[in-house]
Amino acid sequence: MYKTLRSILFLFPTEWVHYFSMNCLKLLCSAGFLRKKLAKTFSSDSSRLVTEGFGLPFRNPIGLGAGFDKNARYLRELETLGFGFVEIGTVTPVGQAGNDKPRLFRLPKDKALINRMGFNNDGVKIVAERLRHWKSGSIGTTMAKKEPALPEPGEAVKLNGNSPAVIEKSPRLIVGGNIGKNKMTPNDEAWRDYEICFRELFDCVDYFVVNVSSPNTPGLRELQEKESLRKILSHLQTINSNEITPKPLLLKIAPDLTQSQVDDVIDLALEIKLDGLVATNTTISRSGLMTDESVIKGIGAGGLSGKPVTEKSTEIVKYIHQKTKGQIPVIASGGIFTGEDAKEKFDAGALLVQVWTGFIYEGPGIVKKILKKLP
Repeated sequence: MYKTLRSILFLFPTEWVHYFSMNCLKLLCSAGFLRKKLAKTFSSDSSRLVTEGFGLPFRNPIGLGAGFDKNARYLRELETLGFGFVEIGTVTPVGQAGNDKPRLFRLPKDKALINRMGFNNDGVKIVAERLRHWKSGSIGTTMAKKEPALPEPGEAVKLNGNSPAVIEKSPRLIVGGNIGKNKMTPNDEAWRDYEICFRELFDCVDYFVVNVSSPNTPGLRELQEKESLRKILSHLQTINSNEITPKPLLLKIAPDLTQSQVDDVIDLALEIKLDGLVATNTTISRSGLMTDESVIKGIGAGGLSGKPVTEKSTEIVKYIHQKTKGQIPVIASGGIFTGEDAKEKFDAGALLVQVWTGFIYEGPGIVKKILKKLP
């Protein structure tokens, strides 16, 4: 059924379809009985799926990557579709429009997307207020608590195969905050932007991801160099350590890093005790695509995501896991469409996985389909 709907939706501009589809879902979820029906259709309710990561109980290990719900507008709807966690953002200190449209393109032959969105978002203060509204429960955050198959408060469950632990509250949707710098902020002042976002979102999200790997903000990837990263991450860890309950801090890296650059990231992550890495962001490579070269040239610059990134992403996840002997937990992202794709990432050493482009191509049932294939 979704394939038919997708063929119709793909006739329209990509970014417009994104908001049209999510707003339609939002309208459906505004009716309680429809939301329950959708949740029953798309959610998986097995307690065996509960996964502990970064000290947090994820109701399942399948999340939605940053960039889909940039402004935290659709958390209730994404929870209804069964996601274990959603990463909002990338959020910047000041709201910005992003790059000129069109800036999001489909490559159906490759099951891929190219985007050059440019960190378009409402700004951290507005997003933080929206998240506070969400956390207050006024827009339906308690759905997970109504699913009887999930562990009840005080019930001992096994977390990802480890020894039993007691869940104080039924697992809810975990929300990560992906933070970045404004386009006009020079790189030597970037640390200030990350600090602003970190402080504003601290009480609103469950974990943080520092994004220095998007190819769509000029000069941003230069911040992936070791010393630039150290300045940003060390500063955030200092702030974090002064909190009563520090938040997990992760770094998102590009698939285009050389092995020596990945080694630098690993060394730095261990040195400043990062809680994990997200591997990987989109790629600037265009090698091996089936889409006609003239179409690719016509689209121009942007980050490529989807199936073409699968292999490289898995290689980096595996390399990090093996080199650190599992000391650095990894959230895998890149080319996950099926349960087999997710299993490949888990076998490579991933703790959790994120979908994005796969969601566009596979539809609202992607989480349930993936979870059915997991042991």
